[in-house]
Amino acid sequence: MVSISQWLKRKLPYGLYGRAAMILILPVVVLQLVVSVVFLQRHFEGATRQMTMSMTYEISYLAALADAATDPSGALAEVQAVATPLGFKMALPVPAEAGTKRAFWDLSGRAMATVLREQIASLTLVDLSDPRGVRLVLSTPQGPMQLEFSRSRVAVSNPHQLLVLMLATGALMTLVAYAFLRNQLRPITRLAAASEAFGKGRTLPYQPRGATEVRAAGAAFLAMRARIERQIEQRTLMLSGISHDLRTPLTRLRLGLSMMPEGPEVAAMERDVVEMGRLVDSFLEFARADAADTPPVACDAAAFLTAVVADARRAGQQVELRDVDCDGLATFRPEAVRRALENLLGNAARHARRVEVSARLSANRLSIVVEDDGPGIAEADRAEALRPFTRLDAARNQNSGQGVGLGLAIAADVARAHGGELRLGASTRLGGLRAELLLAR
Repeated sequence: MVSISQWLKRKLPYGLYGRAAMILILPVVVLQLVVSVVFLQRHFEGATRQMTMSMTYEISYLAALADAATDPSGALAEVQAVATPLGFKMALPVPAEAGTKRAFWDLSGRAMATVLREQIASLTLVDLSDPRGVRLVLSTPQGPMQLEFSRSRVAVSNPHQLLVLMLATGALMTLVAYAFLRNQLRPITRLAAASEAFGKGRTLPYQPRGATEVRAAGAAFLAMRARIERQIEQRTLMLSGISHDLRTPLTRLRLGLSMMPEGPEVAAMERDVVEMGRLVDSFLEFARADAADTPPVACDAAAFLTAVVADARRAGQQVELRDVDCDGLATFRPEAVRRALENLLGNAARHARRVEVSARLSANRLSIVVEDDGPGIAEADRAEALRPFTRLDAARNQNSGQGVGLGLAIAADVARAHGGELRLGASTRLGGLRAELLLAR
């Protein structure tokens, strides 16, 4: 059961301009309706009743003259002598008619007919179908008598002018208010566009404008963006420096070990040095994945994936490109996305015998799915698997070349830098892990 509030929320516009237009137009329309009902219905209807009441005295006098006559010809002559100077057209006798004829939108005609029937007992027909005239039929001893007169004598003239003036003024003021409000909303939309672009890893030029509150929000966004960019840059520089500083002692260790006589202890120390070198390289790769220093470009997603899979197959990995529905261009950083896919494919190839890649390009995002037939990752461990330097297999020997636990973290960072995410699940078709890399288009 949908409540009224939920129904209203679904019907209301979602955009800022739509809601602003509703805020502007709705009060104007409501105000015009209230004025129309209160002023037109009461004022014009009251004026019509008053004018019609005055007219009933003349009509009643003519009806009394017809009732007092002794024959139809005398009644016609006597009533016509008075009716003509009063502005009436009369006929006696006429065919008998009864009822009320008027258009359903004729509100003043309804009040007019009500007053005429209340004040004139002999009235049988009120014909208001002609907007310029009124036709009445009264019963008299000499037969039905017809009276015609101008409607302007019983109704306020040109009431539509007020409605036209109200609508024209309301439309003009709405346009003026919307033009002014649009200038106030433009800085908000620019701030939203800059924020959305930064969330997708892009930096748009933005300068705070508009009202004081909007300027404050824009300045806060620029300060936040600068802090994030500075933090990423410092982290990259720090890890690059660590990589550079550690390579020199590692080189000396390799040189010293190469000059020592061979033995089990020397071989173990050499493996430790190799592992330390791999850790340093992983540090640097992790920093590059989050640095996002290259601008995104428009790429043919299908051709890009074909090249990545071909390179993986040349490296000896059993990878197949199964289903690619990418008709169009997607905007991303090719180097970063390639690094993320290489990590996903490398992880899958180490733990599975069969790996398949599929992709789909929609209006809002690019989805790249890597599936394998390996053991997969338990649902309770998937969030932990995305953390840097996390290795779910505690018994795994680090010297076996299985990695240092950064592959999924690097892919997740690349996805976040593109305004997307990395989703882990179970492959229903192959039975292993399903890694979906989502990138905002």
